[in-house]
Amino acid sequence: MRDFPSCFGENGVQVADSSSGTSKTAQNSVTCVYRSRLGRRSCLITVTWSKNLMGQGLSVGIDDSTKQSLCKVDIKPSLFSKRKGSKSVDVDSTKVDIYWDLSSAKFGSGPEPLEGFYLAVVFDHEMVLLLGDFTKEAYRKTNATPPPSNAAFISKRENIFGKKVYCTKSQFSENGQVHDIAIECETAGPKEPCLTIRIDKKMVMQVKRLTWKFRGNQTILVDGFPVEVSWDVHNWLFSSTMGSAVFMFQTCLSAEKLWSSHVGDPSMLSWSSSQIFREPQLQGRGFSLILYAWKNE
Repeated sequence: MRDFPSCFGENGVQVADSSSGTSKTAQNSVTCVYRSRLGRRSCLITVTWSKNLMGQGLSVGIDDSTKQSLCKVDIKPSLFSKRKGSKSVDVDSTKVDIYWDLSSAKFGSGPEPLEGFYLAVVFDHEMVLLLGDFTKEAYRKTNATPPPSNAAFISKRENIFGKKVYCTKSQFSENGQVHDIAIECETAGPKEPCLTIRIDKKMVMQVKRLTWKFRGNQTILVDGFPVEVSWDVHNWLFSSTMGSAVFMFQTCLSAEKLWSSHVGDPSMLSWSSSQIFREPQLQGRGFSLILYAWKNE
């Protein structure tokens, strides 16, 4: 896709195509994908929170599924001191308004705000996506009306870091419990490497003889529902350069096709929402969590 011209607005926002400047290095980032509607048209909204030495960053991408045209709004980390603002963009000749207020946001160790914020996407005076706990402030600022149905949270991608244990938190259903996820793997030493996954400190999966089973999949139960776990730890065991292991937790039964078509592809690190939308098994059939686990040297 050809890059859009770059320009900066008064709030320090850059509009660019998501295919430009793909990063080759890992950063502390979380990407969440939501299915919503722009009027009568289905769309995907991709929200990426990032954190590096420059500070906090945020980007919002909107993908019109009909023509797969993608527009992306970036709030650069170096300009993140302007934590409150708005921006209007055109998606397939349609005006979409994006509002954010992070001036009171509280952050944990990760790049996502925990509370004290809102991020709103508005189309034709209708709230098509609203994140954060400052909902009253968001509706007051945007003068938007609630949508007929809420946006669906369908995918999350995250870089996680560690030496032996890699931790994160996630839900596996829209109204489900937030679970602690811990991936344990010791690749150094004389013992045969073993992969263990714990959810809420309970071991749900263990892979022994990992040098022979460095790629695979297995089904576990979370909240009483089947979740298919796929893994690829080839880079941890055999790569001479630093690379990530990849894990996917998928609540739909057709995860195998999705995994086999993308695992090992470096571009997976920068999946666009249009790529995800073209995967039919992700349309209305569950939630996927994709983790890139990087070893701290």
